[in-house]
Amino acid sequence: MSTLPVYRWRLAPDGYATRRQLRARGLRPGGQDVAATLERPRRRGRPPLVAHLYRVDLALPVRPMTPARWAALAKADTARRTCPECRRDAGYVISPSLGMCATCAFPDNAPEGASWNSSPHTAR
Repeated sequence: MSTLPVYRWRLAPDGYATRRQLRARGLRPGGQDVAATLERPRRRGRPPLVAHLYRVDLALPVRPMTPARWAALAKADTARRTCPECRRDAGYVISPSLGMCATCAFPDNAPEGASWNSSPHTAR
């Protein structure tokens, strides 16, 4: 087993990229192993931040979104917005810490006549 080369922050040679850098170019690692690591030193004895580097010449293009993937993503987003208590679309992603929409979580704070879809910006 050989050890990976370690480069200091901003000193990696051309031909290596992080996952984010690959994605910005429309690429993905494509099953290749980590080729090197990049270390960013930190102060006060804290351990360095480490990023994995992949070879750009072995990277593959990002797979395109299919209609089935778009449908699955839309279904997941709808589930994140649906309140489990009142079963209504809250119009925003429900916080996992609350576990329900704000109207269900704080019923005493709702103004008189407020409904789940009322907005202070709507004309009355």
